[in-house]
Amino acid sequence: MAPPLDNLRVLDFSRILAGPFATMQLADLGATVTKIERPGRGDDTRSWGPPHDERGQATYFQSVNRNKNSLVLNLTDEHDRARARQLATEADVVVENFRPGLMAEFGLDYDQLRPGNPGLVYCSITGFGRGAGAAMPGYDLLIQALGGLMSITGDPGGEPQKVGVAVVDVLTGLFATTGILGALYHRRATGRGQRIDVDLFSCLLAGLVNQASAFTSAGVVAKRMGNRHPSIAPYELLPCADGNLVLAVGNDRQFTALCKVLGAPELAADDRFGTNPDRVANRQALHAELVRLLAARPAAEWTKELTEARVPAGVVNDIAGAFALAQDLGLDPIVEVPRPDGTTVAVPRNPVNYSETPPAYYSAPPDLPERER
Repeated sequence: MAPPLDNLRVLDFSRILAGPFATMQLADLGATVTKIERPGRGDDTRSWGPPHDERGQATYFQSVNRNKNSLVLNLTDEHDRARARQLATEADVVVENFRPGLMAEFGLDYDQLRPGNPGLVYCSITGFGRGAGAAMPGYDLLIQALGGLMSITGDPGGEPQKVGVAVVDVLTGLFATTGILGALYHRRATGRGQRIDVDLFSCLLAGLVNQASAFTSAGVVAKRMGNRHPSIAPYELLPCADGNLVLAVGNDRQFTALCKVLGAPELAADDRFGTNPDRVANRQALHAELVRLLAARPAAEWTKELTEARVPAGVVNDIAGAFALAQDLGLDPIVEVPRPDGTTVAVPRNPVNYSETPPAYYSAPPDLPERER
């Protein structure tokens, strides 16, 4: 069957991560994505290395640019701008993440393109919106700091920590993809396109979910708790005879099963630990009991028995271990995407599984072409 977004034409002016991640989602579902890049350098992430693959291409660029075509245009050149405007009048979707106002200077903003393409869905991604924060640079680390994520990440006595991947960019890319698909659904009913504005700062605030609502609904400002959870216990990293064990006990049944596996069923009947609110209120005492019991055996042995008892538990994998586990579970986490020369590049697969129209992997992240005139 034809892919879900077959015949959808996407013109992608975005760089770095959030925008390219969104357009890659569309490309995986069958959209034809044309990536506009600068002469000579292309997308910034082409030079973000090491690491590089065996052909010298930055693996960062590879992570978000499969299934796309690349076209080199110099948007400061009138001839190239005219070519870009022509492509935009033929596109269904335009995605850009330049600083606010720059696309208007190029004659490529939504207001200037809409008269010639009333069905255009135009997605702008910014760091802090197009208002008072328009001039602020939208880098993930800065957003994590200003948006509160670093204040709740790390050990209580340590310094604030960023998450180990640019999670705000990824969240923003997913929000942008959802927005684009919603606008396309609206266009199908009305024939009219629209502008979508997505900013990294707002996406992070939305992505704080329970930590955000704790503040907005109850006035509670969360603090760093290391690997613990503000509302659930035990939900943390605990030492064993060798290495650490993660426990993510989300309900009373799981806690009762945990106590049985640990050989201490009486803990489940203890008034301090009988319900989740009790365990949260007495988390320090519970932590001490669990550390004492878990010290008897290695983490891998506890993981096996707890998993069999349907208690969420596991060891801390590195990334290689995580992919190995996914492979063992039959999740097929890696796909080989073909290059024009007959070789392939290995990348993580799209995690969305369709029964009728699964994502396709038909072209590797493109090499930077020569400038076209």
